[in-house]
Amino acid sequence: MLPTDKTPPAPDPTQLQVIRTYGPGRFMIGEREWREPVLVTAAFTVPWAVTRADQVAPENLAPLQKAEAPIEFLVLGCGPRSLFIAADIRARLKSAGLALEVLDTGSACRTYNVLLAENRRVAAALVPV
Repeated sequence: MLPTDKTPPAPDPTQLQVIRTYGPGRFMIGEREWREPVLVTAAFTVPWAVTRADQVAPENLAPLQKAEAPIEFLVLGCGPRSLFIAADIRARLKSAGLALEVLDTGSACRTYNVLLAENRRVAAALVPV
């Protein structure tokens, strides 16, 4: 890579936060099981302080600011089915630099993993099924 290249280095594959499985009320991310809503990036997973996906807001996504490279793409997993996210919330997320994709949680997990494998600056905000 040339010194002027702005592409972030690929994360260490042994440390990637890959979503291994999901099921009723749980996620297996990396080597840890989670039984609550979570925010996931390539480098870390943390609890997400919401009870429903339509509560998404820049304020409760603040932990994503800890990512080494700025997150560009947010995959929102809404539970068993996709939900409508209000236009004003979408606009606030867009102004914060986040492209939003709203899906059911299963589809969100798969989409996150594909984008992660492509070395994209992706995060997932997931509510368990």
